[in-house]
Amino acid sequence: MTEEKPGHDNARHHEKMVKKKAVRDKIMAGKTIEKGLLIVHTGKGKGKSTAAFGMIFRAIGHGMRCGVVQFVKGAWATGERTVLEKFPDLVTVKAMGEGFTWETQDRERDIAHARAAWEEARRMIADPACRMVLLDELNIVLRYDYLPLGEVLEVLRDKPADKHVIVTGRNAKDELIEIADLVTEMEQVKHPFRDGVKAQAGVEF
Repeated sequence: MTEEKPGHDNARHHEKMVKKKAVRDKIMAGKTIEKGLLIVHTGKGKGKSTAAFGMIFRAIGHGMRCGVVQFVKGAWATGERTVLEKFPDLVTVKAMGEGFTWETQDRERDIAHARAAWEEARRMIADPACRMVLLDELNIVLRYDYLPLGEVLEVLRDKPADKHVIVTGRNAKDELIEIADLVTEMEQVKHPFRDGVKAQAGVEF
C-alpha cells in the first residue's frame, strides 16, 4: 500500500473546497430578502436568555438602538444589565418582574407586573427608533396565562416590518412557534445544578 503525499491531499482538498464554494455562492446569491425577524429561544436547556442578550450586544455593536423588557428576572441583579447600562444612548432596559411565580406566590401581583411589562414591550415594538427588542421570559408569562395569548400574538404578528423581536423562555406556545421566523430549542444534556452546584455570577447571572 502506497502512502499518499501531503501535496496530493492538499490538491484534493483544494478541489473539493472550490466545488463547495461554488455551491455555497449559488445558494447565497438567492438570499436577497432583508426583514425584521421574530426569534424564539425556548427549551429546557441553559442559554436562552444568554443567546438573546448576545444578539442585543451584537446589535449595539452595529449602532442599532435596542430595547429589553425582562418579565420575570427583574428582582435579580445580572451582569447583562450592568453592561447594558453603560450604553444608555443605544439600549433601554426595563426589568419589571419580581421573580418566578413560585417565589412571589401572588398570582394577581404577577399578572399586574406582566401587564405593565407588556405595555412597555408594546411601546418599544412600536417605536421606529428601536431596531431590536428582547422580551426576556415572555414564554413563562404566557405559560401561566398572565397575558392573553391572542393579544400578544397579534402585536408580534403585526410588528413593524423591519423590527427584530426576540422572545425567550421555556415552553413556547405552539402558536408563537408557528408565526416565528427563527426558533431555537435549547436541549439540556448535562447541568451542574443536578450535582449541587448553585447559580454563579458570570455563568447564570
